Amino acid sequence: MPVDEHRKISADYRVNFCLVVTSDAVIRGERQDKITPLVDALVKESGNKLIGAVVVPNDLKEIKDKVKEFSRKCDIVLVTGGTGLSDRDISVEAVSSECMKEMPGFGELFRYLTFKKHGTAALMSRAMACRINYSLVFVTPGSPDAVNMALRDLILPECKHMVFELRR
Repeated sequence: MPVDEHRKISADYRVNFCLVVTSDAVIRGERQDKITPLVDALVKESGNKLIGAVVVPNDLKEIKDKVKEFSRKCDIVLVTGGTGLSDRDISVEAVSSECMKEMPGFGELFRYLTFKKHGTAALMSRAMACRINYSLVFVTPGSPDAVNMALRDLILPECKHMVFELRR
């Protein structure tokens, strides 16, 4: 079946999102969580729903546990932060250890869009996506700009179709 037909069939889907914000600074109260309100607004604007959100520290077990929990009740789990090169950037490792199928195209396209906007700094992004249980999990950098780009340009335009494919 052609992609356009899949998109037409899935057009009325409502996708349930969950969000895991990884941020030691937010946990310590040094910074305000700007990601949750942004994700909530973008997801609602697209006709979908954010049904769970949490802020966790950069802790491998806490990230992994929350992603596993959310992957049992959400169509899409978005993990923000922890995609850089420092020792505290461990979101990719936490998620990768649970992946059943990788979606390399997400990371490739995210880095391409980042390159177009910010140049070679895109080399440092380890943004990635995969399937865990019957959920799609996306890991993005933690800046509002990165989350906005990932959602608006990549995830939201295709989320209903992706969930349709996952459920077939």
